[in-house]
Amino acid sequence: MSFTTIAAAAAGLALAAPAAPAAPATAAPAALAHHARAGHRVTMALPAPTGYRVTMALPAPTGPYPVGTFAVRLVDRSRPDPLVRSKPYRELMVSLWYPAKDTGQALPAVPHMAALAAADWDRHSAPPMGIATGAVSWAATPTHARLGAPVDRRAGKLPVVLFGAGDGGPRTLGTTLVQDLASRGYLVVTVDHTYEADQVEFPGGRLVRALPLPKKLTPRVIARLLARHSQARLADMRFVLDQIAALGHGLGLGLGERHTQLPAGLRGAPDLSRVGALGQSLGGSVAAQLVHDDRRVDAGVNLDGGYVGPVANSGVAKPFLQLAAEAHTRASEPSWKSFWDASTGWKRELRFKGAAHGSFTDLQALLPQIAATLPKVPVADFVGTIDPGRSVSAQRAYIAAFFDLHLGKKPTRLFEAPDARFPEVSLIP
Repeated sequence: MSFTTIAAAAAGLALAAPAAPAAPATAAPAALAHHARAGHRVTMALPAPTGYRVTMALPAPTGPYPVGTFAVRLVDRSRPDPLVRSKPYRELMVSLWYPAKDTGQALPAVPHMAALAAADWDRHSAPPMGIATGAVSWAATPTHARLGAPVDRRAGKLPVVLFGAGDGGPRTLGTTLVQDLASRGYLVVTVDHTYEADQVEFPGGRLVRALPLPKKLTPRVIARLLARHSQARLADMRFVLDQIAALGHGLGLGLGERHTQLPAGLRGAPDLSRVGALGQSLGGSVAAQLVHDDRRVDAGVNLDGGYVGPVANSGVAKPFLQLAAEAHTRASEPSWKSFWDASTGWKRELRFKGAAHGSFTDLQALLPQIAATLPKVPVADFVGTIDPGRSVSAQRAYIAAFFDLHLGKKPTRLFEAPDARFPEVSLIP
């Protein structure tokens, strides 16, 4: 499944603009299908520039703790793969991000994208953004997390947040937000949905690409694909939460890698009495469905995603936060209005002036850096015109305040009135 072509369909199949041709089947990342359906340009690859290998950096986390992370393969043998029925089990790659002891340079910083996944992104996912293959060193971007660092027990028991990217998106595209939450004392679990994500790298040098798209991407076909992916993701997330629950009880993690060595202090660290869900685009819709369906999940955040499936009409009765790009409104998309009207719990909606659908992914931080060297990359098409640093800071502040309030019972006034620190953010009644 291509991230670009359908990801933003979860942000609205019924946009106010008339239907427009779908993006090319090779397109990729999250914002782009929205642009295609709204009649905006979807840029294809430019000729490869000579001598360029752009490198990038991710914003540093703002919490009091250093961050640790590690990746693990999980296998659910209780069900066949929902997207490849001939496969008798479902396998996933997940990463865990958590507050860690300061190890200095003793442990390596984890790269934003693993080597094989980065190479595949370079070949297939970057060119539709106008970034030529070979122009950017995707594998060279470091995170601010140390591989396998011991858990900092001073953080206490760790509230859990599950993260899902947009349709077709790899789990890595939420790293800017995820590592910030981890630095504030959360255990965040990011999930790749195999055969949907553009690329998933498994241990042993194995890369699994997304299934090919249907030749005709009509609105009905897109809606069917999103519904199928939503159902698969929901089962994936509940399975992953089962594994984290076992970890919280002091057991090991997963069936796929029986001898996985866990970071010191991780067993028993998750607090399953405090669980949140966070997602961008389709990941935001699945977060809402998870909040609705799973009694273990206490609160959720949707980053600019339209709602797919029953939750669009049922809403939720638990705390929920919506972050919206400037053009995404309840008036322009029926699923936002029906969800909002049906939801009976604490709820807030925030609109980011100048933001686009991709502003709620790592593209917000990365594309402007690329455009500084490759000025023909149409940054505004994908992440809008909002200042990148201010956008990231505001997203981090509001998401952390939401989870601190509803998982940590820490009071905040951030949702009561506009904040002068974040003039681009409006509270929508």
